Amino acid sequence: MGNPRQNATWVFLVLAAGALLVPRNGQARSDNGGFIYGRVLTESGTAYTGFLRWDDEEACWDDLFHSSKKDLPYMDAVDRSLRRQHREESRFQVFKWTFRIKDADWSDSRMFIARFGDIVEIQPHGHDEATLRMKSGETYEVGGASNDVGGKIHIKDASLGDLDLRWDRIESIKFQSVPGNADPGVQRLYGKVETDEGTFEGFIQWDKEECLDTDLLDGETEDGDVSIPMGRIHSIERRGRKSSLVELKDGRKLRLSGTNDVNSDNRGIMVEDPQYGRLTVGWNAFDRLTFLEGHGSGRGYDDFKGDGWLQGTVTDEDGEEHRGRIVIDLDEAEGWEMLNGSLRDIDFDIPLGMVVELHPLGYDECRVVLASGKELTLADGQDVSDRNDGVLVYTDGDEDPFYLPWDEVKAIRFRR
Repeated sequence: MGNPRQNATWVFLVLAAGALLVPRNGQARSDNGGFIYGRVLTESGTAYTGFLRWDDEEACWDDLFHSSKKDLPYMDAVDRSLRRQHREESRFQVFKWTFRIKDADWSDSRMFIARFGDIVEIQPHGHDEATLRMKSGETYEVGGASNDVGGKIHIKDASLGDLDLRWDRIESIKFQSVPGNADPGVQRLYGKVETDEGTFEGFIQWDKEECLDTDLLDGETEDGDVSIPMGRIHSIERRGRKSSLVELKDGRKLRLSGTNDVNSDNRGIMVEDPQYGRLTVGWNAFDRLTFLEGHGSGRGYDDFKGDGWLQGTVTDEDGEEHRGRIVIDLDEAEGWEMLNGSLRDIDFDIPLGMVVELHPLGYDECRVVLASGKELTLADGQDVSDRNDGVLVYTDGDEDPFYLPWDEVKAIRFRR
């Protein structure tokens, strides 16, 4: 999701004859497997195969695909009036007054968020809809909500070179592992982000867009406008709301302003931190980014296992335990789906397969225990607040699920 930017398209270096980076022993270079790769079939019957990029943004398997779910089968398991009643009771207990909830607060729409590495195939429909087949074996109908559905797809075809393909001309996109002799000609950005809440380290997507060394950081200096390839930058440091101090690898420092790359209009610094999943640092929490080299391109396609149904134990406020298959917020049912929440000005998208325990803490907070051993107290997001529509537990042998409103959940412990 992003704004158009001049010159910020998927840039690949032109490969001269014999210039593929393959070691002398003939083995494939091992650090390119993290880039998105696949076969695109168009309505004309033409197939293109190569590295893929969504518009000027997502380029790697752990980048996030966003849309809106068209089908919400778990919503039918609980009467809407019952969900409304529990929400109203929860809010009344907190605020101690009666007020009318707007209809918009009761929308049954849900976001679809998945890592590209968890997807097997995308079949576009029309200008902003698609069918997605997941590694877990499940299929989802999605539409709208972001430019990930309906936007341009850039492909570096192994034979033809670079092409831009229109969404409404595509019949299918089938993902596959990067072949051993394929090289995108670019490097992925990796760095250490210092924030008000601590330091996070991992692959970087600056301003929710720039993630490759050839992407451009735009800004204004006292002497004119500049567009700096991200691969030439050593560090970026926030200087208030209007500007940043950019240090280049050659030691030069520039004070840049005037664009959303370097001021408070920045949409966020995304970090793929293996301890937390994907997090987005807002400008007010951001202090400094220092780029680090030698970390390759990330996990390959085969490293994503397509985590299936959530299983575990839900403990209610009376201490009674309910074991079985779990659905969070009448929506998230699989391990690849995301738990969303915020730690002040940092937003988290955590694959539920990384979550060990959830402990609701009242109106708007939840303690989250991760498989990495890290713990977070998250707020604001629907998954971790009183906006959560509750939990379903499909116990063994029971066709109908047990429903527990969120304000009656004491703990959820997932089984691995």
